Amino acid sequence: MPAARMWRAAASVVVALAAGVLVASPASAREKAQEPAPLGRYVAMGDSYTAGPLVPIQTGKPVGCLRSTNNYPALVAKGLAVTTAQDVSCSGATTADLAAPQRTGLGTNAAQLDALGADVSLVTLGIGGNDIGFVSIIAECATRSPLEPTGAACRDHYAETGGDELAARIDAIAPRIAAALAAITERAPQAHVLLVGYPALLPDTGAGCFPIVPFSAGDVDYLRGVERKLNGMLAEQATAAGVDYVDTYTPSIGHDMCAAHGTRWIEGLVPTSPAAPAHPNAAGMRGMADAVLGSLAPSSNVA
Repeated sequence: MPAARMWRAAASVVVALAAGVLVASPASAREKAQEPAPLGRYVAMGDSYTAGPLVPIQTGKPVGCLRSTNNYPALVAKGLAVTTAQDVSCSGATTADLAAPQRTGLGTNAAQLDALGADVSLVTLGIGGNDIGFVSIIAECATRSPLEPTGAACRDHYAETGGDELAARIDAIAPRIAAALAAITERAPQAHVLLVGYPALLPDTGAGCFPIVPFSAGDVDYLRGVERKLNGMLAEQATAAGVDYVDTYTPSIGHDMCAAHGTRWIEGLVPTSPAAPAHPNAAGMRGMADAVLGSLAPSSNVA
């Protein structure tokens, strides 16, 4: 059975069990206690939105990658009952860290591509945010935007030289994403490859929640446009490479950093649940895992 079909079939069982729609026939009743056959090797690659910094329980080496036992790769591996799961994601990773070692404050992460091989059946990759400067963008906007609460100081800053600097950054990294996907498919030719997008950081509509999240209405509109463009570029590169794109933005609408505690999947700049600022919490990781599993189900539009 082709790897992609095998993964989709396994995911369909998980989805059906979760919905309570599987009913044993007399012929299958004696088989229902049997465990499903484990699947092959799964490798998870990516940045902090994959690793899950500060989401309990932090695990793995190097410690500086800040991986969680409840990040979406761990939840996907549990859901699919994989034989072997290897999470090589690392907080702060860029596309350059896929092919070369990444130094962190607490150890060095090996080149993420080195985890791949002909025996890999599934690969997930979440990357690109750090290539455009995610941390510096958040810090810049959090500093500038409150100074003009009725304006769009952050947007204006990135347009100082004419045009839109962040849009240009996104366009510039498209070839890096293409190269990363090509390297993955070359090293793991039998794998079903999923490029995972970013969840909604800010409300999909409206003015945001200033000053709790310190971005003016104008900058909220600007920043969500930046994220949509980033996700759009990732989707385009996935299509061009012949791999599947996982939309985590749509299911996360209404769970952004302005949502109420207990509803939000993305923590604000001052987290109220264990997670890094402006990153997914445990609920967000569960939502991202569900999106990945859903993309593997045969009812989806995955080829």
